[in-house]
Amino acid sequence: MTPTTADRVAIHELIALHGHLFDAGELDRLDELFTEDVVYDVEDLGGGLLQGIPAIRQAAQTLGDQNPLGHHTTNVVLAELRDDVGRVLYKGIGVNMDGSSTVIYEDVVQRTARGWRLAARKVRLRRRPLEP
Repeated sequence: MTPTTADRVAIHELIALHGHLFDAGELDRLDELFTEDVVYDVEDLGGGLLQGIPAIRQAAQTLGDQNPLGHHTTNVVLAELRDDVGRVLYKGIGVNMDGSSTVIYEDVVQRTARGWRLAARKVRLRRRPLEP
């Protein structure tokens, strides 16, 4: 299926909304981002494998002041879209208290009755340049 312009815009806005909600501490709105059964892989960051919105919310609350000051996304590419499921790749920059970190996000998005949502996310920490 060729993604429509409306699908592309909705998916890009979903990705952008992540940073706004987390940075504002609006963790009660995570259902606007994720499917209920989302799988969020932050093993590369030491956070393990989180399953479901309550686990993501709890992890963010537990991190408290160790959360990034700002989440920024860039280089968003809709790599694949078939029926109501897509694969999205993009870069992330997290501004932390002790500096910045850069990550690669690998997302699976799913069209739901409430719009596009993140069904799975893997966050890979960039540790060195030109790393495949």
